Amino acid sequence: MRRRTFLTAAAATLAAPALAQPNRTLRFVPQGNLPSPDPVWTTAIVVRNNAFMIWDTLYGIDENLVAKPQMVAGHEVSQDGLRWVLTLREGLKFHDGEPVRSADCIPSITRWARRNGFGQQLLAQLDEMRALDDRRFEIRLKSPFPVLPYALGSEACFIMPERMARTDPFQQITEFVGSGPFRFVRDEWVSGVRAVYAKFEDYVPRQEPASFLAGGKNVHFDRVEWAIMPDPAIAAAALQTGEVDWIEQPLSDLLPQLRQTRGVVVDTKVDLLGSVGLIRFNHLHPPFNNPKLRRALLPAIDQDDFMAAVMGSERELARTGVGVFPLGTPLANDAGLEALTGKRDVELAKRLVRESGYKGEKVVLLSPSDFPVVQAIAQVTRDVYERVGLNVEYVSADWGTVIGRRNSREPVEKGGWSTFVTYGGGLTFANPAAYTALRGNGPDAWFGWPTSPRLEELRAAWYRAPDLEAERALARQIQTIVWDEVPFIPIGQWYQPIARRSDVTGILRSTYPLLWNARREA
Repeated sequence: MRRRTFLTAAAATLAAPALAQPNRTLRFVPQGNLPSPDPVWTTAIVVRNNAFMIWDTLYGIDENLVAKPQMVAGHEVSQDGLRWVLTLREGLKFHDGEPVRSADCIPSITRWARRNGFGQQLLAQLDEMRALDDRRFEIRLKSPFPVLPYALGSEACFIMPERMARTDPFQQITEFVGSGPFRFVRDEWVSGVRAVYAKFEDYVPRQEPASFLAGGKNVHFDRVEWAIMPDPAIAAAALQTGEVDWIEQPLSDLLPQLRQTRGVVVDTKVDLLGSVGLIRFNHLHPPFNNPKLRRALLPAIDQDDFMAAVMGSERELARTGVGVFPLGTPLANDAGLEALTGKRDVELAKRLVRESGYKGEKVVLLSPSDFPVVQAIAQVTRDVYERVGLNVEYVSADWGTVIGRRNSREPVEKGGWSTFVTYGGGLTFANPAAYTALRGNGPDAWFGWPTSPRLEELRAAWYRAPDLEAERALARQIQTIVWDEVPFIPIGQWYQPIARRSDVTGILRSTYPLLWNARREA
């Protein structure tokens, strides 16, 4: 396919005299627009990244993917594993000055759990949660849930004030009082333009060294400004002139030029686990409520094409032959992988599309105009769909509009959708519990809402697996079912470089952009 092209020279022609930036201000270019700060209402990656600025979590995951206490001082577990008592650290405050209490933690966990795969399993095994006092609360279970710290630490279970946490998880919160190291400056937030954060002076960091989501979240900037720059060339030019300090996802086509710019560093060692891209289908309405049609696409999916679109010449940072679980994680396997690694055959896919019973129904493919990585995946997807004979309507809109529309369960003629594309970090896709795209629980599933008793049964079995060998056996079964039911299609894996000014240091290895610990060297 013809790869998308950009005017890479624009970065040079748009260069302007550097704007003086206060030494205590960090200007960051995120991957896309921040449409809503609520990380429960939507699972959009940029919203989750914003939330790590504003809110803290009870546990954090370190670089070795081990759960460590974060807001909690520690916990006690009964011998039968059915009773946990969590104790909060002293001195924790919300941004409005109120103390963080057990009464805040319980509804925060509950709201998060309603929308999260790990959390839904916790609720299924939950007997009761109750406050013992302001700093201690109890979680009683019907059956052991030994992964509780990992669930609360790895899956963005943010602690909000009780009044906010009691908001219906399918409704957006209307205030953004946090518990984390930065305050959200709501008066300066302009969707599509900027988001602003200020150091929360009363935040009490842990004393351990920072490691991924665990340890001390020490803030060295008084102010952080997210500058929304949908045009990658403009963002690159701003970095070259010093108008911004850090680009989360520089366009791969521009990396050679950035590497040649004095005062700019292209860092390929920050991404801890890589990202996996997905094509996601709407299982509620034609035509993708038909599993035969979803399966028919597999012979036409060439992960090389997708990785060329995402990473361009930086192919050493891209991986193909990617199945359900990310390469380099414990559950990655080759079960049935020939569905994506065998000879690519568009003619076979065209025949299978015809034999599936497809009747030319419109396929609405959502694509964000202001999110270059996801847009690139959408463009390749459109090409595949057209080549196999689907009637594609390519809908390009800003990321906020895409997020809003993918919430719709209406058919396409009433504003619904057929396909969207996205990606997730290796941590999220590393196991069946956290992997929202693997849920098969119908109306409670992730966007697309597939119903799959087989996937749900295997996911439940994973929680009971006695060891890694048993987990791997279940992962192979899960992957085999995915090729049969096709709730989504993985399109490759990549490790995202960042671009930064050379005087910005201390950036943590992570699957998310973490802005604590970063500092400006004199």
